[in-house]
Amino acid sequence: MAWWWPLLLELLRVLPTWAGDELLNICMNAKHHKRVPGPEDKLYEECIPWKDNACCTLTTSWEAHLDVSPLYNFSLFHCGLLMPGCRKHFIQAICFYECSPNLGPWIRPVGSLGWEEAPSGQGERVVNAPLCQEDCEEWWEDCRMSYTCKSNWRGGWDWSQGKNRCPKGAQCLPFSHYFPTPADLCEKTWSNSFKASPERRNSGRCLQKWFEPAQGNPNVAVARLFASSAPSWELSYTLMVCSVFLPFLP
Repeated sequence: MAWWWPLLLELLRVLPTWAGDELLNICMNAKHHKRVPGPEDKLYEECIPWKDNACCTLTTSWEAHLDVSPLYNFSLFHCGLLMPGCRKHFIQAICFYECSPNLGPWIRPVGSLGWEEAPSGQGERVVNAPLCQEDCEEWWEDCRMSYTCKSNWRGGWDWSQGKNRCPKGAQCLPFSHYFPTPADLCEKTWSNSFKASPERRNSGRCLQKWFEPAQGNPNVAVARLFASSAPSWELSYTLMVCSVFLPFLP
């Protein structure tokens, strides 16, 4: 057997582990995220579950709760006040997005995703992170009687007065008009940052946008599962190069 064959087998064994580990316990390259996750002395209200290991700071967690958040100068109240339960879901989603260190398998570069405009300082974003079925259903149920004027909140707003306003001609209608199903709300609001999963909580195959801190973070195991099975073009390319050139080495 050629000397390089055991080397190739070892690469096949360890490279998937390396690729998977790179996706775990990380913060995305974004304006309000820390460079690396770590504990915070205090986080505000709906962001508290990530206190022990967070990508957000106390300031970010506070700003996530404001009616017009300075994080992106975005107002949830563009069609009037939201129902309290609906507002709570959106704040939880913002905390999840800004604070969670368990989104690595779904982080993608902004420039490759066709955004109409990347927010300043936003190098990466999350795409198709699978939210548990109950998360989407409860979010939709608590918001269906609140009002909005758009189904995709990522772009197309009137920013002429410094914060988002409904574009000309857009009607303020119940959420259920723009989001007929729970999946529509989960997936369309922030342009496929989240994906409605058919899996349920505690299945180990979907993410919870909020959890009871005393029960531990269930998303750690979910991220590890998806990281270990995530396809990696870098890994495939490395293995292809090795398999082609190793036989020609002396």
